[in-house]
Amino acid sequence: MNNSIIAEKMKRQIDIFSGKLSKGVPKSGRRLIKEALYGIQVRQSVRLTEICRALQEPISLKKTEDRLCYQINRKGLGKKVTQNMIQEGSIRVEDDTLLIIDLSDISKKYAKKMEYMTGVHDGSDHKIGDGYWLMQVVGAEIDEIKITPLYGKLYSQDAPDYESENKEILAGVDSVTAATERRGIWVMDIGGDRLNLLEPLLNREQRFIIRQVGQRHVLYRGKLLSTKSIAARCKMRYAERVVKEEGDKEKIYNIEYGYQKLQLPGNTKQLYMVVIQGFGAEPMMLLTNVALQKSRKSLFKIVVSYIRRWQIEDSIRFMKQSYNLEDIRLLTYQRLQNMLVLVMGAMYFACVWLGDRLKLNILVHHALQSAKRLFGIPDFRYYAIADGIKEIFAGYRGKFSKKILPNPLFTQVLMFDP
Repeated sequence: MNNSIIAEKMKRQIDIFSGKLSKGVPKSGRRLIKEALYGIQVRQSVRLTEICRALQEPISLKKTEDRLCYQINRKGLGKKVTQNMIQEGSIRVEDDTLLIIDLSDISKKYAKKMEYMTGVHDGSDHKIGDGYWLMQVVGAEIDEIKITPLYGKLYSQDAPDYESENKEILAGVDSVTAATERRGIWVMDIGGDRLNLLEPLLNREQRFIIRQVGQRHVLYRGKLLSTKSIAARCKMRYAERVVKEEGDKEKIYNIEYGYQKLQLPGNTKQLYMVVIQGFGAEPMMLLTNVALQKSRKSLFKIVVSYIRRWQIEDSIRFMKQSYNLEDIRLLTYQRLQNMLVLVMGAMYFACVWLGDRLKLNILVHHALQSAKRLFGIPDFRYYAIADGIKEIFAGYRGKFSKKILPNPLFTQVLMFDP
């Protein structure tokens, strides 16, 4: 099958998927979503000029850019696309699916006029620079490599509608929960060790696994003690050998682990703290309300769930690198927020829409082959899929159709219909 045929079929899938994401959006907005998803995939870029070049319209690039720039400022667009994406992904969320919260940022080192830029940590210079915060929710299974991007938002504490980071996190939790009906287990790093998050999660009857700093005081056998001091008293009942991939190498850890029962002050709900020794000089402490039993299997499931969160960091790098997210150059806050949601949509297309449908496996196969990787396909194959999509469209000369799928979606049966 030559690339032009594959490109036509791939483009058709983008048409169908964009129709899913744009349900309930006015026609001009649906056109933008379709064109943005296509352009982001084809050019692996979030720059409007690059997206416009992918469309190859028979008008000046400036006119195409002006149209897209106007439409991407549409109020409520990002919220509607996010709702549709969560709804689409919610069917993949089961009772024990891990809902991993990741807080990251994009740095805009040289930008001067972007609206509401705020202080973020610049990883390249190891200092505070200008940029924006990102909050993402990614669904994952403990024993499977596949992931499901569910939620993403760009925000700034300098924006007038900003209240707090806790509010941003809980807004994401509530958005996902509304579609998943409380299925899943929320997983978060040390940044989640806050009463303003722990108590709302308990009140919302959400199960969670949150790493502890060690300074939090909790009730243990009727006494108020720090989690660090409780960890020091924990009996390590079990031992495992864990292999962790770090870059292109594997590192072996010999760990021991156990658990303690405790409660938050003023709250009668039962909590558990799984304590792991062997990952570093200090013990790792994981606070959870997932019911535990005194068994190796029950405790190790919590350990593995948190380790899975480390692997999800690859998905964040995937978005930033494959679509060159930090090269975003939109000037207004509304446009920036909408573009981040559209990038999440592109990520969902590569990670889920193509990769999770049996009838589309042939397209994934061609995408992986087109990536031309010298050392084979890594376990985290989404990089290769994104590269392959770009390569498939590299020599494509077909016109990008302006036809927008009706809303609600049509029901025509297609050869590669999902």
